[in-house]
Amino acid sequence: VVGFAFFLCFIMSTGDGSYNYFQFVQQWPPTTCTVRKKCSKARPLQIFTIHGLWPSNYSNPTMPSNCNGSQFNFTKVSPQLRADLERSWPDVESGNDTRFWEGEWNKHGTCSEQTLNQMQYFQRSYAMWRSYNISQILKNASIVPHQTQTWTYSDIVSAIKAVTQTTPSLRCKPDPAAQLKSHPAQHKSLPTSQLLHEVVLCLGYNAIKQIDCNRPKCQHQVGIKFQ
Repeated sequence: VVGFAFFLCFIMSTGDGSYNYFQFVQQWPPTTCTVRKKCSKARPLQIFTIHGLWPSNYSNPTMPSNCNGSQFNFTKVSPQLRADLERSWPDVESGNDTRFWEGEWNKHGTCSEQTLNQMQYFQRSYAMWRSYNISQILKNASIVPHQTQTWTYSDIVSAIKAVTQTTPSLRCKPDPAAQLKSHPAQHKSLPTSQLLHEVVLCLGYNAIKQIDCNRPKCQHQVGIKFQ
């Protein structure tokens, strides 16, 4: 009986055994282009755009991926939705939007197909992007692109949480212009700044209810540039 109860709890905690929740990831194109150094446009978009909707595990948020689901089918994305995705989910690096959507669906969408079919996967992503305009949320909090100003992790998270009512995660990239500064309390040297790259909002198993995120990829003690 005890063994069965443990098995039941395990199944309930892992959903269908492949994922527990979703990460809805939006990227800031200027940082993507600074880091990747191969963007197709000389001036990247100045709005947050979709990177992906990723079914994830609590134990390993990078998994699952590349599941045995239906591969991307362009005809299942309606013409109106395609137009919406071209604005919200562009390929900021190469400009090949369809290939970007295909890669995200095949790697991530296939792992939650029992919850969201292909059309629903892209519809839900677009709806989240429209509902939570990160660029505008930050602007309303007086957090706007600036070449030298830095903000704290808390500054940015608090501004977003005030609107979403849940805690987002931020992801940062190294700032090429940063210098190392000694932090006695940390017993090490830390960079003077880092670049805001992505904002993550989390959703429950059915991709309906928002939940708190808890996997930041920024250094909390280091100022964040939003360029």
